[in-house]
Amino acid sequence: MQGSFTVAIGSEKEGAPTIVVEGRLGRRASWGAGLAEDAAGERDDGSTQAGPERAVLAAVDIARHTTAARYGRSITLPLHESLAELNRLTVTAGAVVVGMVTQRLDHPEPGTFFGKGKIEELRDTVREEGADLVIFDDELSPTQQRNLEKGVGCKIVDRTALILDIFAQRARTREGQLQVELAQLQYLLPRLSELWVRFSRLGGASSGGGGGGRIATRGPGETQLEVDRRAIRERIAMLKERIVGVSDHRHRYRERRKQDGIAVVALVGYTNAGKSTLLRHLTGADVLVEDKLFATLDPTTRRVSLPRGQQVLLTDTVGFIQRLPTSLVAAFRATLEEIDQADLLIHVVDSCSAVMSAQIESVGRTLDDLHIGAKPMVTAFNKVDRLSPEEIDALGMDTFPNPVPIAAATGEGVTAMLSRVETILDGQADTIPVTVRLPYAAGDLIHLFRERGTIALETYDPDGTHLHGMLPRRFLDAFRPYLVETRSIRRP
Repeated sequence: MQGSFTVAIGSEKEGAPTIVVEGRLGRRASWGAGLAEDAAGERDDGSTQAGPERAVLAAVDIARHTTAARYGRSITLPLHESLAELNRLTVTAGAVVVGMVTQRLDHPEPGTFFGKGKIEELRDTVREEGADLVIFDDELSPTQQRNLEKGVGCKIVDRTALILDIFAQRARTREGQLQVELAQLQYLLPRLSELWVRFSRLGGASSGGGGGGRIATRGPGETQLEVDRRAIRERIAMLKERIVGVSDHRHRYRERRKQDGIAVVALVGYTNAGKSTLLRHLTGADVLVEDKLFATLDPTTRRVSLPRGQQVLLTDTVGFIQRLPTSLVAAFRATLEEIDQADLLIHVVDSCSAVMSAQIESVGRTLDDLHIGAKPMVTAFNKVDRLSPEEIDALGMDTFPNPVPIAAATGEGVTAMLSRVETILDGQADTIPVTVRLPYAAGDLIHLFRERGTIALETYDPDGTHLHGMLPRRFLDAFRPYLVETRSIRRP
């Protein structure tokens, strides 16, 4: 798949040890996923293929609506919807889906995920369709992945690796690339032993003696495996330090922002709900708007004027998805801190989705995983221009906080949404009513009032500009010489 993992592993010091698995096997296995690095990928037999990889999707159906002691977590989407989402992820990553295989089980098989008979069926499907890889709609253990590759006879990719592959394609800023690389290495580290076993089968390293032994268990392979592990751990530590630096930089920026008194509004929502479309409509920002999952990854922040003139900062963050890999949540914590530090959230909901409620639940669960405290929220039900009045009524919007129907693509309802944001922020702020007469020469104060306050009335006469509205109390001293009405104003 185009843009697969291209992590440069190893110490940056001259003469540092090289990770053997990072070469041929890293290219073939894509850090445990098995994704090709480009459209014309190398096959196991050394031949090449033209065009995108052909993928078969696979999933186990396990009481998908329950949160009971299923092996570790809940699944919110029904099987057919989850597979439809996996299909879109696969297309986004650059492959073409040629088949699907599912099995209903009480729980996945510990060693192979699928049952023996279903593995044989999957192998037959792969051969019949000429598939290059199988993508599972769940996270596989290293042992499961190895056994499946042995039983099916082709590359096996799990959901986590697929999402990491897409993130690696989408990261454009240095910050995003650091965070993706960290998540990749955290995914790779526990799989390194299995990768070495596969590497030995490909003939990529000495077996350390006769018999073609397992490199991860004896001889020179064992030594190199430990070198690889140490180098990866060192790289992970270095990346964490750099990301801490990113977090510190963001913290200093937020502190300056607080001093300026600018409120921050963060867009959150399920991937492809329309956050970037909304940001572009409001600000004209040059952000990618595409009908693909995770079309945008790096956060974008722009100034937005609310209806009464107050300026806020609007931040578009990465979209959420069900079962977002925990390694990605951890790696992107520095970026996602923007959500935690926001004064208000706009939850953009895809009101056309057949699984809207499940997507809303996934976003809420991810916010909980990030330990985001209770924050004011406006729920923007997007894409209502595609719905009939009856379908809009059936959304049950009144059960969600501060609901507003919008169509980000056309601008329908967006002004009402901003008015709702303004009302909530006004209720949060320590603002006071102020009336001032500002000389025309005091253009900086006029600009300050317009940017930090809300103006209810603005008039002009030969003496200057008359402004009446609400202003944060901390700015009162700058305007005190020009007050013409002091009712309800007290010096702090």
